[in-house]
Amino acid sequence: MFLTRRPAAAFVERFLDAQAASALSYAPVGLSALRPPGFAVDHQRVLLGTGPEAFAAARAALRAWTMCRLGWVRLYPPGAPIDVGTNVAVLAHHLGFWSLNACRVVLSDADTDTRLGFAYGTLADHVERGEELFAVELDPRDGRVWYELRAVSRPGALLARLGYPLARRLQARFRRDSARAMRAAVPAAAEAPSRPRHQP
Repeated sequence: MFLTRRPAAAFVERFLDAQAASALSYAPVGLSALRPPGFAVDHQRVLLGTGPEAFAAARAALRAWTMCRLGWVRLYPPGAPIDVGTNVAVLAHHLGFWSLNACRVVLSDADTDTRLGFAYGTLADHVERGEELFAVELDPRDGRVWYELRAVSRPGALLARLGYPLARRLQARFRRDSARAMRAAVPAAAEAPSRPRHQP
């Protein structure tokens, strides 16, 4: 949904309430682990820090949706659980207008001593179609803590198809800002070298 002005909180609440009966706009669930034809695949893995303290901070940041609190991107409701079935709205401000998009948590890893992750998928009221995975992981071999984002998407709305190059730039901006926000949330990140790694 594209808007010319920022929506009021009550408008976003009504938008979210309407998603209860909404279906996913893609198939199958688990798309974020695949390379389906016709979809763009974006994968980013960024070093956050080292050790259990860094991993605890990364897990807390992931549960707080820190990667979606970017100033130009906001998530509603702010304290949404990352449990399967949770519906969220992502509000983004770009080029002087707003877009409000609906997603549902479709996958959630078991919270372990070495990994926490979840994926959300697009609902009908989303300008894109696809699934996005967010995860943090502690490598037991060297204690490094990583943030991973993997998105599999293609345009859904007509305006998204017409403005596909712009949409791809916004997706790249989201990945960069998301990684920056997660690194800022982990105290040990200041001592860890920045080693973003892009891979399919």
